[in-house]
Amino acid sequence: MFAENPIKRRKSTRINVGSVPIGDGAPIAVQSMTNTPTTDVDATVAQINRIQAVGGEIVRVSVPTMEAAEAFKQIKQKVSVPLVADIHFDYRIALKVAEYGVDCLRINPGNIGNLERVKSVVDCARDKNIPIRIGVNGGSLERDLQEKYGEPTPEALVESAMRHVDILDKLNFDQFKVSVKASDVFLAVGAYRLLAQKIDQPLHLGITEAGGLRSGAVKSSVGLGMLLAEGIGDTIRISLAADPIEEIKVGFDILKSLRIRSRGINFIACPSCSRQEFDVISTVNALEQRLEDVLTPLDVSIIGCVVNGPGEAEVSDLGLTGARNMSGYYLDGKRQRERLSNDDLVDQLEKRIRAKAAAKAAMLDGKNRIEINEVPEG
Repeated sequence: MFAENPIKRRKSTRINVGSVPIGDGAPIAVQSMTNTPTTDVDATVAQINRIQAVGGEIVRVSVPTMEAAEAFKQIKQKVSVPLVADIHFDYRIALKVAEYGVDCLRINPGNIGNLERVKSVVDCARDKNIPIRIGVNGGSLERDLQEKYGEPTPEALVESAMRHVDILDKLNFDQFKVSVKASDVFLAVGAYRLLAQKIDQPLHLGITEAGGLRSGAVKSSVGLGMLLAEGIGDTIRISLAADPIEEIKVGFDILKSLRIRSRGINFIACPSCSRQEFDVISTVNALEQRLEDVLTPLDVSIIGCVVNGPGEAEVSDLGLTGARNMSGYYLDGKRQRERLSNDDLVDQLEKRIRAKAAAKAAMLDGKNRIEINEVPEG
């Protein structure tokens, strides 16, 4: 119903984090990171399952000690979403979680000791088909780069990243993705733009330490939106000082706003004014909370009056146009004879949205089966 997405993705190579393909045109994956103590297995598993339930496709878990590595073994056995182990300095931890079935190693080769140690990790990753993520952060640049550049710059971040890339290149290992994160939007965007020109591997995007839920979501949306609109980025993480669940929601909202991915309900709602015939704000907030579990892509317009309401409803899967006492109801862009009472809009709309989502999900599932069955053999 809306214009097609004009964004042309940057070409990149393909890696697989467990069952999730990254790069080479694969859907941009949305991921998060646990903030529970990894050694608290039950709490970590519960949080991972909550992240997955709202659409999280990859989850990163910090593994700072051998005790945490043993806990990781139990965690991996109890979840189904691909897990990335976040490791710093100790190559032995990397070898241990690889033994326990990790789906990706977040480890900077230059920070885990001599070349022999690095080679042992890379050889293990190669043998077990485990990709690596190189992660450079503007707040932890090498001392010599700090002295060379005086302050974090895009060039400094990229030079740091290329040091690690060169190590993997020398070991003939190309199954990796790279991130060059910073808390400053322009620093991060500049670094990613430079790096995108230097390597073919997938890029993991993020504005690190972005802040609280509101300010961090805004900062991440601006920075990642600039890059994604240029076709840069193969997987994203929204770094918020908030519940990891919110990171997944914001991540998908960014992708939905750019029409890169459609997952869940895209609410089109007016900010409300004196023309509104019902409480738009409370209606939309309540529907967002109630319908978090709906992952089928739907465009739902909730407009408080007849000025903009019909136009939005006609390009939505389901629409509501405010009118006194009884509001107009649209389905698949067409005005329906029935009208909805303004007294219990949330209950009525939830029922209809769920029904529409179920019907659309069945249609999409059937279409996918037909396409699969039509693929010629051989």
